[in-house]
Amino acid sequence: MSVRILALVGSLRAGSHNRQLAEAAVKHAPEGSEVLLFEGLSDVPFYNEDIDVEGSLPAAAVALREAAGSADALLFFVPEYNGTIPAVLKNAIDWLSRPYGAGALTDKPVAVVGTAYGQFGGLWAQDEARKSAGIAGAKVLEGVKLSIPGSVVRFAETHPADDAEVAAQLVEVIGKIQGEAAPAAA
Repeated sequence: MSVRILALVGSLRAGSHNRQLAEAAVKHAPEGSEVLLFEGLSDVPFYNEDIDVEGSLPAAAVALREAAGSADALLFFVPEYNGTIPAVLKNAIDWLSRPYGAGALTDKPVAVVGTAYGQFGGLWAQDEARKSAGIAGAKVLEGVKLSIPGSVVRFAETHPADDAEVAAQLVEVIGKIQGEAAPAAA
């Protein structure tokens, strides 16, 4: 049985390097794992408890919760916006944290990776994403990290899927997630 890893990308831009990194993870997922790229974060409304009501939940929020609930683990691809986590990813974490104590993130292994233009590869935003996911109830895999600096230059002419070093790093990250999530998948 394959470990199902749901990939959430914190950028909505079609040509996002973090989206490309997620595509590379889908392509290079090692045997025994499957990385599924979630489409539709742009359709999820900002979290509001007034609309988080059984029977009238927004369809996009339901789809997000169902996708996360059926995954064995999650992998966040986090760009850095003004030194912190993008709103679209924070919003996804907020939706997945509810209902309190029983959300789709509760006790679910979560790893955070990403790329950014700066010299630290989005490290600040990735740390914020780990913090938020942990507070939301996820089992954050603190030892599973990948921050790729200089994205605009590094991926100007090469898709991350075609960068041998990045592909190897993603295989290692996914393998670690697989190891943590395998008992849940069994």
